[in-house]
Amino acid sequence: MFGASEEVRVEHLQNNAMEFVYALCSVIAQPVEIMLRPGYGTRYFAAPITFFSAAMMLILPGIIALFTSFTRMIPLLQVPQAAGMFSLGDYAKVYFLLSAIHGVRLWRRMIDPSRERHSEYEGPALPFFQVLPKGRSFWFVRVVLEPAVVLLAAIVMKDLFIAQPDLALYLRIAALALLMKNFIAWFRAWEYIRKLLDIRIAGPAINKLIDNEATEEDLAPLHLVSFPKNIDPEIRQAAARQIARAYSADNPNF
Repeated sequence: MFGASEEVRVEHLQNNAMEFVYALCSVIAQPVEIMLRPGYGTRYFAAPITFFSAAMMLILPGIIALFTSFTRMIPLLQVPQAAGMFSLGDYAKVYFLLSAIHGVRLWRRMIDPSRERHSEYEGPALPFFQVLPKGRSFWFVRVVLEPAVVLLAAIVMKDLFIAQPDLALYLRIAALALLMKNFIAWFRAWEYIRKLLDIRIAGPAINKLIDNEATEEDLAPLHLVSFPKNIDPEIRQAAARQIARAYSADNPNF
């Protein structure tokens, strides 16, 4: 804050790390999310996210099948047949089928923008979430209930021999990715509101600093100290205004 290069670097590093984690989790969770949020907007998933998700669902089942075939060729190594009705390859087929259906739906929205209220809206949750505890809370459903349902489905389907181990493992990882992605989305919304509140609190404190009426309690949240008592009033006011300008530069909404 106030032009401190170290804090700026830390905040920049945090933002870059959050962007990377958000993008990675979006790629992993997209094949699950298009089922949980079938009404998502045309710009909810960025084009690179869709591309890498499709590439993942193309390559990953092939790698697993190749690895399984290779292990069965090793002499004296008994590899049991995977138990379960559906594999990750079967899930990939469902994913591409749903992607084609969503593609038609999104194309209709693109040529007729009046079909959607907001292009980045992820759409409402599935109706059955409303009967769950706090199922009408938007963020609670996204951050807690949806990842929990995916994780529970992975465990139950594996125990009932519906999903093979590779599919169950992917769903568990996707549940974690979905949790992290939605948490970052919530954190960004919270951070934006929190910064506005901080700016509102900082304004009166800086005004008191200009008038030489600020106490240590006023300045402590801003990481400032009061000016020396014997400093020239004009220098003090000029320095305080410089601090105010630096703060407004770091916080454009100030």
